[in-house]
Amino acid sequence: MSAFTERALCFPCGDDELLGVAAVPDGPVGDVGVIVVVGGPQYRVGSHRQFLLLSRYLAGAGFACLRFDFRGCGDATGESRGFESVDDDIRAAVDALLKAVPRVRQVVLWGLCDGAWAAGVYAPKDARVAGLVLLNPWLGEVGEDAGVVLKHYYLRRFLDRGFWRKVWRGRVSWHRSGGELLGLCQRVFRRGDGVETGASLSGQLRDAVLRSKRPVLWLLSGRDLVARRFERVVEQDPVWSSLLRQGVVMHIEGADHTFSRAQWRDQVAASTLRWLHALQDPPPPPAARVPTSDPATTP
Repeated sequence: MSAFTERALCFPCGDDELLGVAAVPDGPVGDVGVIVVVGGPQYRVGSHRQFLLLSRYLAGAGFACLRFDFRGCGDATGESRGFESVDDDIRAAVDALLKAVPRVRQVVLWGLCDGAWAAGVYAPKDARVAGLVLLNPWLGEVGEDAGVVLKHYYLRRFLDRGFWRKVWRGRVSWHRSGGELLGLCQRVFRRGDGVETGASLSGQLRDAVLRSKRPVLWLLSGRDLVARRFERVVEQDPVWSSLLRQGVVMHIEGADHTFSRAQWRDQVAASTLRWLHALQDPPPPPAARVPTSDPATTP
């Protein structure tokens, strides 16, 4: 890894001011930079310092990277708009990075959870977006999808020895847990297995990625209900399935939603870097096959 420099950037977004930290390589800089789109009510460092560590890692590999605060979060001014209304914030961040690092001409938007949703929906609105890295995309409350909760939460609990130890010690409320389980079963049978994707968060993200035609790296945690809900939607929607086949899908086995362990964060960072290199240097077209003999003389 090469040396890099971090610098604070203050830049306008309407009448407010956003603050970000750009990690810029000291040596050669690629013409594609990375914008980290934060997820949830957090600021530019990220859970378990993931955004900070990722930015430094990518800068050390030659990619300028900006992580920033949305309005109403961290050190930014203004009121929080929520993840469905941050287009202006993302555009301001793209403007800021390209101005601060003139060598950068395009950006990859990297987002986790509702940050992934916001990045994907923004992409078709800005020609400067070269690609997307979307981790555990948020498609609405997991509890709304009873099938996901039944299969990936309750089934896992029933197979967990720790759960049965709590049962033996009387630390499980059968009345409450049984009521929740019965309610989920009723919702599955009443609504069927279909997952609504029309005007929902799922439909908006799907249609935006389809329109943008940008390459996408999808990173999914192995132990995360948000990721399982995303996979369930994809399985039941042919358009979604086609989109994922066109991109690159990677699973981080055992990882939780926010990649809380160093080994998971390292896997995410390494996967992101490999994908960025492939984006900048796409493989050449296959060479024409050289015949090993003259067809005219082959018996």
